[in-house]
Amino acid sequence: MAAHRRPLRRLGSGGTTARTAVTLTLAGAATAAGLGGTGNAAPEPTPAQVGATVDRLYREAEVATEKYNGAKEKAGATERRLEELRDEMARKEDRLNATRETLGSVAAAQYRGGGLDPALQLVLSADPDRYLEGAAVVERVGSRQTAAVGRARAELREVARLRGAARVELASLTSRRAELERHRATVTGKLEAARRLLSRLTAEERARLGPGQDRATRAPGAREGLSASAEAPSPRAAAAVAYAYQKLGSPYVWGATGPDAFDCSGLTQAAYRAAGVSLPRTTYAQIGAGRGVPRSALLPGDLVFFYSGISHVGIYVGDGRMIHAPNPSAPVRLAPVDSMPFAGAARVV
Repeated sequence: MAAHRRPLRRLGSGGTTARTAVTLTLAGAATAAGLGGTGNAAPEPTPAQVGATVDRLYREAEVATEKYNGAKEKAGATERRLEELRDEMARKEDRLNATRETLGSVAAAQYRGGGLDPALQLVLSADPDRYLEGAAVVERVGSRQTAAVGRARAELREVARLRGAARVELASLTSRRAELERHRATVTGKLEAARRLLSRLTAEERARLGPGQDRATRAPGAREGLSASAEAPSPRAAAAVAYAYQKLGSPYVWGATGPDAFDCSGLTQAAYRAAGVSLPRTTYAQIGAGRGVPRSALLPGDLVFFYSGISHVGIYVGDGRMIHAPNPSAPVRLAPVDSMPFAGAARVV
């Protein structure tokens, strides 16, 4: 019965995304049907409550996005290794075929002369695995033939090794692709739940909520100790900051690395890529890509990280501000460094 539903405010700390969305939907449906009354339905959430829930969903989606980015990076590396193995195996098979052709010529001559050496019979078998299991160079053959048979044996073993390695990489790639899909489903589910919640608000209410994560209040003196405007510590850091400024207003798209849309770590990676520096793909890898710096010593170009799980990153630009890609409700923008729980900083160059 509707009378037994919990109010939305109790779901913020422990309810799942699905239950939150369902509760809101059902509450709205009951009100529209004229069933909303004291004791009959959960109270309609206030815009502030909706905003808090949406912020939580965005943070959870960002955690899942970084996991997706990490899994995608690993899947890409696995796919490249698999292709390299396949290329190497093709080269080895070409060499093996050339060796077999040489031995075929010897075999034809022997056959015409009245017999075929057992070693050649094994090498020229249609089943190379049988050769690997049971082949042995028999008693005495000419030195040239012995060398050719030895090469064929080694090449067959190498091809078999590469085939085994390729099977392992293929299994790993299949597993990583499944992991990608799990994270993709998590991200899209949370973002869709946030979209549904925001759609319940009027345009004026959404505007009052502000740009998601950036609306956190700042305590008095919170900027104390932050460096004011300062020069970047290197030309590359300055180039990364310049790139970030050029991308102000670009949309947030999870999993995107530019040039026209970004997620948070995609923006910082793209900024430093434009400066000639290669950064890892994920926030939790980027924080280890440079030298740690205290908050009081931040300089333009430093990467600034937020939340206990290192799930968000921006690029510091001086005067206590950063440029970051917040979430789907806000484009790439300037924001105070103290607008989110600070977790650390790294100087890349």
